[in-house]
Amino acid sequence: MGRLFLENLDSDKVYCCKKCKSHFVDKDQLISKNFHGKTGRAFLFNKAVNVDLGPPKDKVMMTGLHTVKSVHCKSCRQEVGWTYVFAYEASEKYKEGKFIIERSYMKRDVIPIMSSEEDK
Repeated sequence: MGRLFLENLDSDKVYCCKKCKSHFVDKDQLISKNFHGKTGRAFLFNKAVNVDLGPPKDKVMMTGLHTVKSVHCKSCRQEVGWTYVFAYEASEKYKEGKFIIERSYMKRDVIPIMSSEEDK
């Protein structure tokens, strides 16, 4: 097995893996907090980092049939959500390419920004 490379987001507010603290998304990528997963609340994001995707599969959800891929933390391998590959309903097309991460698998970190004085 090779070396694992993880991306650290350059933001003061990020959502990260609750288990291993790997960064997932910048807070600015948040689209909606009005989603539900198998563990409860889930958030919809534009994009995510430090994740691996499972194989595509069709899944019937509350909003209809979708083709989705499971999303796993690249570091600890925990399944944390899914991404939408294809939405069969026209009204659900906005979800394609977006990521759902369940709230119970992530935490919000506030990262202190170093001032130019501290950089010296």
